[in-house]
Amino acid sequence: MAAFYSTELYGTRDRRELVPFPEVLCRTSLLMKALCFIALGRPDLEDHWKSLQSDEAFETIRTTSCSILANTITTAVVLLATSGVFVTTVSPVTYFDYSSPAPYFLLLMSLMLAMIAMLISGLNMIRWLHTDRQWTQEQLKQGGYFVVSYLLSLVTSVFFVASSLHCFMFAMLLTGFCSQSIICRTLTALWVVTYAANVGMIWMEFLWKYANILKAR
Repeated sequence: MAAFYSTELYGTRDRRELVPFPEVLCRTSLLMKALCFIALGRPDLEDHWKSLQSDEAFETIRTTSCSILANTITTAVVLLATSGVFVTTVSPVTYFDYSSPAPYFLLLMSLMLAMIAMLISGLNMIRWLHTDRQWTQEQLKQGGYFVVSYLLSLVTSVFFVASSLHCFMFAMLLTGFCSQSIICRTLTALWVVTYAANVGMIWMEFLWKYANILKAR
């Protein structure tokens, strides 16, 4: 009897601690839905809000976010080092001259974006390590700028790393297509075809998943 009473008491207390989904988060624009889908994999914040109802679920979110940010920092460091080598050295071969103005500018942009990605990832990791569940709920309840800031903290670092990677890739592609070597131009063309096919498949899967989620709702 005592054990049953204790369990029921804790269950009642847990139900009282559940915070209903804020009304301000129900009214979201199409752009906000797209941002939610990119950051959380869902077109709204309802499922994410449910995960903020317990400390265990929030700890899982924080651990996952910190892991993603740590991987982002590692990738940014690799891009920073690689771009730095290409920017500060000249090509050892004449048929792959990446020191011409256009590739050099793209390599410099890749270097700068990698530095920005490292800075933002580090700041976001500090933010996640020092935040708690109640503060996150209070932030999301206010809606508007606070929700956008919260979602951007999940995707901004990845965006800058992806931009840095693409600048580096485009620099290499431009250098390859401008090469006097037929073999180099052929390999560059194959690289472009492979890249376009993979990106196209990723975008098709992304749009298909997004459309299915919208239909389900």
